[in-house]
Amino acid sequence: MRRKEVVARWTELFLAVERQNAVMRELSRRAFPEPDAVPDDTPAPIEQARSEHRRQADASHAAAVHRARAERAVREAEMAAVVPQHRELRTAA
Repeated sequence: MRRKEVVARWTELFLAVERQNAVMRELSRRAFPEPDAVPDDTPAPIEQARSEHRRQADASHAAAVHRARAERAVREAEMAAVVPQHRELRTAA
């Protein structure tokens, strides 16, 4: 083969590879689209989920503490009604 023929073949091969790469990039872009850009000050979705979970856990904990205190107050009131209170004994004067 002459030098011109070799160069022409290599050029054809190079252009075919470039076309194939372009097609593969396009297929990849369609299959795996880039996510929308998120501003830097916006928390990541996992952080949003964590903070929501934390809020729900805190609310649940606060409700449980409130309920426990109310139940305790009821028990103490019932005990006060059942058990007579000790009166201070009078001293002889």
